[in-house]
Amino acid sequence: MAGGQRRVGFIILVLLVGAVIGSFLGELAGSFLPQGWLQILLTRGPTVGLTSPATLDLHFLSVSLGLTLKVNLVALLGLILAAIILRKL
Repeated sequence: MAGGQRRVGFIILVLLVGAVIGSFLGELAGSFLPQGWLQILLTRGPTVGLTSPATLDLHFLSVSLGLTLKVNLVALLGLILAAIILRKL
């Protein structure tokens, strides 16, 4: 059972790394492109998650939680490429 949980964790990690690298490459490529539709296509996308952090205040302990995911076209391509690579492993 522990091996199966590690496998799922490994899959999530690889897909997350693929999305992060894809997003980074999209932002990097977009910074070199002139203003226009191609730059917008590569760098803009929806932001999903908690835009303002959720705060739990217990008077002696305050915890703030926030998570946002910015998805752009190159991040999706990185995610798909990571899934293909993962499938071949």
